[in-house]
Amino acid sequence: MTNELLITVGGLALLDTLSPATLGVTVYLLLTEKERLSSRLMIYLATVAAFYFSVGIALMLGLDALLPAMSSILENRTVSWGLFIIGAILFIASFYYPKSKKTSVHRPKSKSIASMIALGFTTSLIEVGTAFPYFAAIGLMSTHHLPMFQWLPMLAGYNVVMVLPPLIVFALHVLLGRVMQRPLEKLQTYISKHSGSAISWIMCIVGLILIFNTLDYL
Repeated sequence: MTNELLITVGGLALLDTLSPATLGVTVYLLLTEKERLSSRLMIYLATVAAFYFSVGIALMLGLDALLPAMSSILENRTVSWGLFIIGAILFIASFYYPKSKKTSVHRPKSKSIASMIALGFTTSLIEVGTAFPYFAAIGLMSTHHLPMFQWLPMLAGYNVVMVLPPLIVFALHVLLGRVMQRPLEKLQTYISKHSGSAISWIMCIVGLILIFNTLDYL
């Protein structure tokens, strides 16, 4: 494991914190849930982290099994050109993604434990299809032939970083109480209006990563 790999995966984890869904649901719960807030929010965030962690493990084990074949495929100029083109498409499309597009936050009709688990699973299932940084990080860890005792804690750390912004917002809410009411309302409005911008930045950066990691094989 190299420092360069750690920095790259860490950077991708930080990039994944820009995803608006989890933070949007967290802000909504902080503004609407007065009782049992801590337990409900922790259950929701734990469900999101566990879902992504499970997907990551499944992908890492699957990629490890296919790695010998994939290594030769990735060295193929045709495949490299394909990945390069995908990266270029993501990079170019990021400039045309509707940055002011409003998105509605997933709002549970009930705030029971079961509904929080269902909400965490649903939002993760919807967002995982656009989790470009996560897939890029998994691809990098696989191509570097990391043993399980190295990539497993890296994957766990990635998921901790991914849910860190909601935890920080929650900690500020606990410490500052009603002082956080207006900032949370402004944050909710900002997320609703600028979620498209966050997605465009993610597309742009992941596109660049694909481009630069395939240049050697072109």
